[in-house]
Amino acid sequence: MWPHQYEAADLAHRGRNVIISTGTASGKSLAYLTPAVASCLDGGTVLYLTPTKALAADQLRTLRELRMTQLRAACFDGDTPFEERSWVRRHGNYVLTNPDMLHRGILPRHAQWSTFFRRLRMVVVDECHGYRGVFGSHVAQILRRLRRICSRYGSRPVFMLASATASEPGAFAMRLTGLEMAEVTVDASPKGSTTVALWEPPLTELRGEGGAPVRRTATAEAADLLADLVLADVRTLAFVRSRRGAETVALSARAKLADVAFSLSGTPAARPHATAEPSEPPPSAEPSESHPSAETLRPHPAAETLRVEESDWSDLPNKIAAYRAGYLAEDRRLLEKALRSGSLMGLASTNALELGVDVSGLDAVLIAGWPGTRASLWQQVGRAGRDGQDALAVLIARDDPLDTYLVHHPDALFGQPVEAIVLDPDNPYVLGPHLCAAAAEIPLTEDDLPTFGPTTPKVLGDLVSQGLLRQRSAGWFWTRRERATDLADIRGGGGAPIQVVESSTGRLLGSVDESSAHTTVHTGAVYLHQGESFLVELLDLEAGVALVSGAEPDYTTFARDVTEITILASLRSQELGPGRLHFGEVEVTRQVVSYLRRRIQSGELLGDEPLDLPPRTLRTRAVWWTLPTSVVAALAGEGFDLGGAAHAAEHAAIGLLPLFATCDRWDIGGVSTELHADTGLLTVFVYDGHEGGAGFAERGYARASDWLTATREAITSCECQHGCPSCIQSPKCGNGNDPLHKRGAVHLLNTLLGS
Repeated sequence: MWPHQYEAADLAHRGRNVIISTGTASGKSLAYLTPAVASCLDGGTVLYLTPTKALAADQLRTLRELRMTQLRAACFDGDTPFEERSWVRRHGNYVLTNPDMLHRGILPRHAQWSTFFRRLRMVVVDECHGYRGVFGSHVAQILRRLRRICSRYGSRPVFMLASATASEPGAFAMRLTGLEMAEVTVDASPKGSTTVALWEPPLTELRGEGGAPVRRTATAEAADLLADLVLADVRTLAFVRSRRGAETVALSARAKLADVAFSLSGTPAARPHATAEPSEPPPSAEPSESHPSAETLRPHPAAETLRVEESDWSDLPNKIAAYRAGYLAEDRRLLEKALRSGSLMGLASTNALELGVDVSGLDAVLIAGWPGTRASLWQQVGRAGRDGQDALAVLIARDDPLDTYLVHHPDALFGQPVEAIVLDPDNPYVLGPHLCAAAAEIPLTEDDLPTFGPTTPKVLGDLVSQGLLRQRSAGWFWTRRERATDLADIRGGGGAPIQVVESSTGRLLGSVDESSAHTTVHTGAVYLHQGESFLVELLDLEAGVALVSGAEPDYTTFARDVTEITILASLRSQELGPGRLHFGEVEVTRQVVSYLRRRIQSGELLGDEPLDLPPRTLRTRAVWWTLPTSVVAALAGEGFDLGGAAHAAEHAAIGLLPLFATCDRWDIGGVSTELHADTGLLTVFVYDGHEGGAGFAERGYARASDWLTATREAITSCECQHGCPSCIQSPKCGNGNDPLHKRGAVHLLNTLLGS
């Protein structure tokens, strides 16, 4: 064992809770497998938690390869057949699951797991850096419920956490589990070198909002690079931000390989359907994408440079596939196996393959768009170059302020620590549902309250007044017949998902989170599923169904909304230049009012169609800044459009906050106004897009000077004249990126920063 593996395993073996935070492919699995398997051989049980089913299946394969008859390892998740579940409960001593199943299927039925919990010696929390924001806050409370159940059955398991990319790992692990935690951070494993390329796609002749130049999309660039690398016999994994984008990259690359096969052999290969070059999708709205036609594909180097046997030319397109959540479990396992064996040379994937799945032998990784955090970036880069071999990683910039900033400021990536992981287990909107779930499992007592945190007494009082819990001398009891776990939506969707159904056949195509249904499957929206495009005929929110029909429209759709924000309380404030910076509680009311139809190839506006959807209200936390009237008047006197300047600064600030907080721009929102009703001043808000807040705005408040300085730099360094998607335009702006004033935004930020 390498020294870091031995140190972590020894700490766990001696009963210490520990987090091992060393580089990707540094052998963390062996560090926890050693004490975990020893516990099973000694008559104990082990619970293994992972954020993804793919990682659990990969770990199960590793355990079975040990060929130990005393080790009865099994997955217990949504893919486990019901007939196998009773066997796992009775006989499994190494159970692999995820927080969702622990929350809904195991803890509420703890009596059926009593034998397992009595002998539980160790809880492994793998890839724990994935537990951040609202999801991480939910997982933190699930782990506290788990500790309480274990105590009920007389066990005190050791918690061992593993992460390749956790900042301040000991402090984070304590916040996640509520337990004292040792940390192992010195990586003693051998490493090959990785060449990292920062790739900015070229400008095209197309023009977007206000005539701004448009860059070639990151997905189109990724598709070309993926095809070129596979042709050069380089085993490659392409990470794409959205499910739709992963499908598109795979289709585009396969189409290019089909054309190359035909040009080399004269025999047509099975060629996927190809249409116009895609527009870049926001992950939540995901407008319709398609891929480059044969006419737009760049010529490949001479045939003699290819390392593909002539007999294999017709099979070239089958060397590439897509991988994402939503595929059947057996299909995902087959794809993972094919990539490991080399029968697949290229895979376009969402971040479903980011976490720990053993796809050893990869030579290169393509990352189509900034993945949101430095932690995710290095996690994805680390997928290539296992077994000490050298590797290539390419970060392909999207037409986005943060992506553009990073490719022009590599010092913001290299030599910088990964972000601190933000989570808030004390968020009442998170804590309340889990207290209800805990009371339904076993009535809560005074002795339990410290386990759940300092705000527990107040939240319990609120739950009693709402009639969800009843207080008796023996403790607090769940009062309802329905399942308490239904109150906690741990993935933060905010309600039951909307089922997407093909109207002519009744076929279930997939589901969409209720919170994003208004923008993704509204009536008239274009919806893409596994390479097929559909039009939404009807969104029925009460029934939880979106009816769609097959279509091949030549346009994409973008939802437009209006947003109002009310300040409920300012919790903290400080001076910032001549202005003032605040952090506090707000209420955001957002309503989708229409959608735009834009032609795919040219971006031409085809229409603005009205929608009748109910408003959505969100109580959350925000950071906001104001400027006094005297300063604003001076700026207005210089001829700046103050509303457009504030709007542009808001967009850019949202785009740059993920550099300082572990969030994605889709986790946050913003509002700007020349005169806000609650402040009476020019005000710019950036708020957490989750009920009760997720800690992102608070992080922005703490790093405000660095954050806004980077925001100003991103705008000033952009080569456009009036503003473009690389600086101040936003892909999710409900006002269609109007009004925006680039120079005014720079002046506002200069004034605020005192420079």
